[in-house]
Amino acid sequence: MILTDYQHYVRETVDQYLVDKIDALPEHAKHLKDAMAYTLLIGGKRMRPFLVFATGEMLGIAKQDLIGPAAAIEAIHAYSLVHDDLPAMDDDELRRGHPTCHIKFDEATAILAGDALQTLAFEILCECELSSHLENKRIDLVKILSQSAGYLGMCGGQAMDLAATNKQIKQAELEDLHSKKTGALINACVAMAISLADSIALKDSQTLTQYAAIIGLAFQVQDDILDVVSDSETLGKPQGSDLALNKSTYPALLGLQHAQDYLHELHQQALQALRALPYNTHILESFTDFIIQRKY
Repeated sequence: MILTDYQHYVRETVDQYLVDKIDALPEHAKHLKDAMAYTLLIGGKRMRPFLVFATGEMLGIAKQDLIGPAAAIEAIHAYSLVHDDLPAMDDDELRRGHPTCHIKFDEATAILAGDALQTLAFEILCECELSSHLENKRIDLVKILSQSAGYLGMCGGQAMDLAATNKQIKQAELEDLHSKKTGALINACVAMAISLADSIALKDSQTLTQYAAIIGLAFQVQDDILDVVSDSETLGKPQGSDLALNKSTYPALLGLQHAQDYLHELHQQALQALRALPYNTHILESFTDFIIQRKY
């Protein structure tokens, strides 16, 4: 299966699952329910669900056992974007080519929508369909996602990012920041797939974890580069927002050319990690190229 076909399959599968989850909610807070649906379904690359599926199927996990974890991590990602866009954070008015949640609805509803999407993620992990022999893995899935989304991961990284605004930091500090803010959820995609695998050698598990860390960093470097070289229409969000907020970024730290050179180096490291695995890594190799070459 070629990458675009697989991406389309994952998007349709996960989106339908999330639509069903939202539709099943009662109507006692319809404005909030509408904001949750809007946030989940206005677009996006579905990169994280894709990584859950691609890694999981490579490891021999049945598709039906991957839908819940993939949907849960997308709900966490959606919540993080709603809160990132709030006036107290990045104060953005455009996301995925549409008005941000607090602009479309209101600030209080956006805060609650993010909160509700976060808890929905863990509800999904507790209730999603899993094969009988994987039922004992639920607590592992919850632990992986909670640690990746919380203080040790995404939230902690976001706080570090805010603290680094208007400051000059070192490259090692920037990479530590992004390994949490962006990389932790990407690592969680691979970690959840590994946790569901019937059998995987420790060496291969470590290599996959290394791969996830590399592409998480590469994703952020490319994001920083696109904020400089792209435009708002292509990005679906304000171009130059990092510069306007005086954020710590790779082009600001290294210069644009050196940031692009570093991205190429990370690309090669990721492919090298995949080549060391005793699996069919074709889809993940194509996905790695997509991460590096994407325009939005």
